[in-house]
Amino acid sequence: MLLGRIQVPPSVKRAAVFEVRVIVQHPMETGFRRDYEGRIIPLHIVQHLACTYGGREVFRVELGSGIAANPYFVFPVVASESGEMVVEWSDDRGESGSISAMVNVA
Repeated sequence: MLLGRIQVPPSVKRAAVFEVRVIVQHPMETGFRRDYEGRIIPLHIVQHLACTYGGREVFRVELGSGIAANPYFVFPVVASESGEMVVEWSDDRGESGSISAMVNVA
């Protein structure tokens, strides 16, 4: 299971736009680098990342080899109701991870 962190404000007003910050701990190897013995380090990247808020998808990204290690995402979301924000991702080797946080709408 891959590790990650999510950050949302402790509370937001209804209809306000708030920022979601997500970081995924992953090496994101491009397949072009070589180790100290000259062997190619195989491709190993996060391919898919999606975020749902209150059961509705609010953000999705398909990643490639051009993303740095430990990818970091920041995206806006409109506060509609209190609910759980869930971020799920998977890589090219079948590993996956998820994190969640509660969004409290006042």
